[in-house]
Amino acid sequence: MQKSAPPIPVGNRFVRPKERPKNFTKTLMRLLGYFRGQRHLLILIFLLSTGASAAALAGPLLTGLAIDYLAGDYVIQNITLLFGAMVVLYLWDSVANFLQTWVVAQASQKLVYTLRSILFKHLQSLPIKFLDRHMHGELMSRLSNDTDNIAGILGTALVQLASITITLTGVLVMMLWLSPIMTFFSLVSVPLFFIVSKTIASKTQAHFRNQQIALGQLNAKIEEDITGMAVIKAYNWEARAVSDFAKINEELRIAGTGAQIWSGFVMPMMNVINNLSLMVIAIAGSVLAINGHISVGLIAAFIAYSRQFGRPLNELAATYNQFQSALASSERIFEVMDEPVETPDPVDAVELCSAPIRHSELDAGPHKHTDISGGDITFTNVSFGYDSGKPIITDCNFHAPPGSVIALVGPTGAGKTTIVNLITRFYDVDAGEITIDGRPLHMYTRNSLRRSFGIVLQDTYLFTATLMENLRYGKPDATEQDVIAAAKLVGAHNFISQMPDGYQTILTENSSNLSQGQRQLLAITRCVLANPDILILDEATSSVDIHTEIRIQKAMSNLMQGRTSFVIAHRLNTIINADQILVIDQGCIIEQGSHEELLKQGGMYSRMYEMQVKGIIT
Repeated sequence: MQKSAPPIPVGNRFVRPKERPKNFTKTLMRLLGYFRGQRHLLILIFLLSTGASAAALAGPLLTGLAIDYLAGDYVIQNITLLFGAMVVLYLWDSVANFLQTWVVAQASQKLVYTLRSILFKHLQSLPIKFLDRHMHGELMSRLSNDTDNIAGILGTALVQLASITITLTGVLVMMLWLSPIMTFFSLVSVPLFFIVSKTIASKTQAHFRNQQIALGQLNAKIEEDITGMAVIKAYNWEARAVSDFAKINEELRIAGTGAQIWSGFVMPMMNVINNLSLMVIAIAGSVLAINGHISVGLIAAFIAYSRQFGRPLNELAATYNQFQSALASSERIFEVMDEPVETPDPVDAVELCSAPIRHSELDAGPHKHTDISGGDITFTNVSFGYDSGKPIITDCNFHAPPGSVIALVGPTGAGKTTIVNLITRFYDVDAGEITIDGRPLHMYTRNSLRRSFGIVLQDTYLFTATLMENLRYGKPDATEQDVIAAAKLVGAHNFISQMPDGYQTILTENSSNLSQGQRQLLAITRCVLANPDILILDEATSSVDIHTEIRIQKAMSNLMQGRTSFVIAHRLNTIINADQILVIDQGCIIEQGSHEELLKQGGMYSRMYEMQVKGIIT
């Protein structure tokens, strides 16, 4: 599949440039491939379309016969009989169309359900770097708006395509059977129809794709600004936010207007062609009727059949334009589906075993991890960069013995969080090797590797669920007693108990009813409950007050016993007892040692600590 253009950085967002349309046939065939499990429904749709079209095809023939019967005997009886037959046929046409719509709704919604499920599952398997480089709102748009667009259009289009195919075939057969000469005059406008349709379709396809791209950018902007509304108000950024939104909204307006204008050309142009066709039929039929070659009723039948032939052609043009929008959405979905997933585990990958949680440890209070046989981590000549040719970590070497506490300090952007991303294998190294217990990281299965880590980030994320479910996120089978014991250990139980529904209180992503410090306590409780072998604490106490920090530090000290722990810290007083402190600057470890050793060296760490002690840095 043709690769999409790379995103262009605009501020802190990535905006995808407008792309040229991709292969219509290839995308359509791929989309229809998801109907393979619903062939019985497609057959039923075809049969219902056949029945409805047969009823519609009989109408003009009966009308022509009725006109010719006016000049014959038994007029009342014949017309009454024909009228009854036409009522039955048109009633069946209505019933068949209703059933057809019902079946198509089932088929199209099942297709979209499948697409949405596959896309969401695929998103779970994509590497972190993909999510880091794409706007979350834009991905949400593909998962919701684009799939809904396919459902809304595809259902209608399936009905129309089946009906169009059968109707065109049936009308052509009926016209040839009635009069080959009149059929010729009826079809003289068909080449003109295809020329106009192709011209308009080439314009609408590009506009519909641009419309979907602009819609994704608009959703990303909405999601971004709603999430950051407090920051927008704090910095009086409302006017700028409205201005930025207006620009993206204008892009969507322009793209949507272009798509609607060009697609709106279809019906007027088709009406002109149809009227020309009717004029040709009327003139040619009159000449033939005057010369005695055909009857007046036959002319009426051909006029009706001509309209029936023109209507599917008009619908075909409109359906084709609708397909432009549906395929534009399909292409955007398939682009994500075609993104490579995380590198599969090697066939000989092994499980990184984790010690099971011991209920007695929680019951006793401090949640200690006494088994220190694992967690030996070594970096050997590790280099890495998020972008090719721009290294963030260069020739990094250090050893973390089992059960040791490793602190990472240094300026913002030095590479501390990058080291953590490499340890957890959110990213793979470009050069060098990272080992745990003597094996390279890639020789462990990802699931077992990440189960062995407990991560507490500076920015706490809570899901829309009960507080109890949020705390159990790392250990779904934990008992209520385990959860309460972990909360008491961290010091979160008191404020949880004061909430309206206690541990059953519903939280949301933003959780405005919680302070940042309380959110941090919940994140630490979640980590305690997960009972990991290796801890990663990224400024885990940065958002709590001094009193709470002292309590958490004591709890974290108990939690870190027997576990290899990595602590990213800016407040150096929180890591003075670390077994080893790594001072990182511009992707290199420039100093390493204990707190006392680094103070004696008089380097960057010593200067940082001295400034913090003097209160220059807090």
